[in-house]
Parts: sequence; structure tokens; C-alpha cells
Amino acid sequence: MRHAKIQKRQIAPDTLYNSIQIAKLINYIMRDGKKTVAQAQVYNAFSLLEQKGQKPLEAFEKALQNIGPKVEVKARRIGGANYQVPVEVKHERRMALALRWMIDAARKRSNKEYHTFAEKLAAEVLAALNNEGEAVRKREIALKQAEANRAFSHFRW
Repeated sequence: MRHAKIQKRQIAPDTLYNSIQIAKLINYIMRDGKKTVAQAQVYNAFSLLEQKGQKPLEAFEKALQNIGPKVEVKARRIGGANYQVPVEVKHERRMALALRWMIDAARKRSNKEYHTFAEKLAAEVLAALNNEGEAVRKREIALKQAEANRAFSHFRW
């Protein structure tokens, strides 16, 4: 190793549900340092989930499990050629990808159907619970790429 190992920063759990995953979700959604705005959006989305008969924390965590990819491809250069090598995804990265994909999918949802970001986020969580939606489709694409490049799995490092 050329340099010292970087310490992972510990994130404080959110105030309402006492969950680190929700705190990370809020941090990902936050723009321009406006954390209270992001918190309001997330908590409104969770109240919408509650109105639809779901337990928000359980539904959110199950949705993250459904979205998180098990394998992905990484580019590896060997002998002047680039190969897409399938590798297993570590838990930290799996959760980070799941959160990012969920937020991107919620932001891309149509403004005709949903008026606020909270409604879009709640709809995306419900879709992910049923293994549907844009975020789950991204996971499927990653899985198909890894499957297609399985022949190069012996290039793992």
C-alpha cells in the first residue's frame, strides 16, 4: 500500500426512525446543504407509505434489498484489451448503489402523475417492494451484463 488507510466517516442515524440508511437517503437527496428540506421530503414520503398501509421503515429496507445488485462488471485491462469482468458487490457499495438508483428513478418519474418529490419517492419504494420500477430495472441490467461477461470471470483480481 502506498498510503494510509482512510477511515470511514460515521454517519449519525436520523432523528425520527433512528436508522443510518434513512440518514444516508436524506444526505443523498440533500441539495445545497439544505438538510431540513431533504428530511421533510423523506418523512413526507414515509407518511404517504403509512397511509397506503405499509410500515415505512420495513418497506424502505425491503425495497433497498430488492434494488441492491449482487454482481456488477468492472473494466480490467489485460494485455492491451479491456474486459468487463463480473465481480461481487460488497454490502456498502450495494446499499450506496441502491440508494442512488432509487433517488434517480424517483427524480425521473413523471410530473403529470406525481406533484411532489415525496410522492415520487413513495411510489418508487412501493414499486421496488414489488420488484418493479426503474431502479429494479437498473439492477436487472447490471445482472445481465455480469451474466454476459461470465467468460471473463477468471480475470478477477
